[in-house]
Amino acid sequence: MNLDLATGIGLRQPHYAQLLAERPPLGFVEVHSENFFHEGGASLGVLERTRAHYPVSLHGVGLALASADGGDAAHVDRLAALVDRIEPARVSEHLCWGRVDGRHFNDLLPFPYTGEALSLVAARVSAVQDRLKRPLLIENLSAYVRFRDSEMSEADFLAELVCLTGCGLLLDLNNLYVNACNFGEDAFDMLAALPLHAVGEIHVAGHAQTEYGLIDTHGSRVCDEVWALLRAVRAAGVRAPVLVEWDTDLPSLDVLLDEAARAADAGDATAREVGHVRAA
Repeated sequence: MNLDLATGIGLRQPHYAQLLAERPPLGFVEVHSENFFHEGGASLGVLERTRAHYPVSLHGVGLALASADGGDAAHVDRLAALVDRIEPARVSEHLCWGRVDGRHFNDLLPFPYTGEALSLVAARVSAVQDRLKRPLLIENLSAYVRFRDSEMSEADFLAELVCLTGCGLLLDLNNLYVNACNFGEDAFDMLAALPLHAVGEIHVAGHAQTEYGLIDTHGSRVCDEVWALLRAVRAAGVRAPVLVEWDTDLPSLDVLLDEAARAADAGDATAREVGHVRAA
């Protein structure tokens, strides 16, 4: 299997037994790191058994790299222990904040893209990479507000972060499409502005349409516009594994495998004509 074009799914508890019994031909699986921080237990045992058959990506939701208060050293230590134990193919985190005054919010919150924030995030990313002895992939965020104080775009911020730290990019195409629609921008223009040379993994997912705009729910099939973005990424020469994210209203394993097959088909689309689908 070409690991650069591998496709995978998120490993979730309702699918543990079937996945291990049937071992479908997936390129990798991904888990949320924090769900496996405790020593021992059934879930960690399942992850270790899964690791014997598939590469594993660790996807974090709790480092809160852009938080203004000090980094959480205990959290990083637990992540490092899990990395040593599982030896994952990739480790990723979100470009967000989520902690203040010792309190941790259960959310991935946006922040203004300023030089001061860049210095803070770059220092945090570098420290985590030094502790893990490997590069992080940093994910672009689905955000529902923007800040007047921002001095640069998200794409420019990510490009500078990659340059300063040597980190990679986890390119979430659903997040990009949600933001394009909600802020009245063109998704393909946003895609072209990103440092695509640094992409180490790609996420696709579903979202919900509401009267206020699109919400990144990870609770439905991937829409046609996001598949078009994936084809555009492949046509641009980006060779990185693709993960189908599905976290709410979890379907059967067969549905996830069907979405993974569609992602694999997009990997063969580099020679196809890519239509220019504008965010509506």
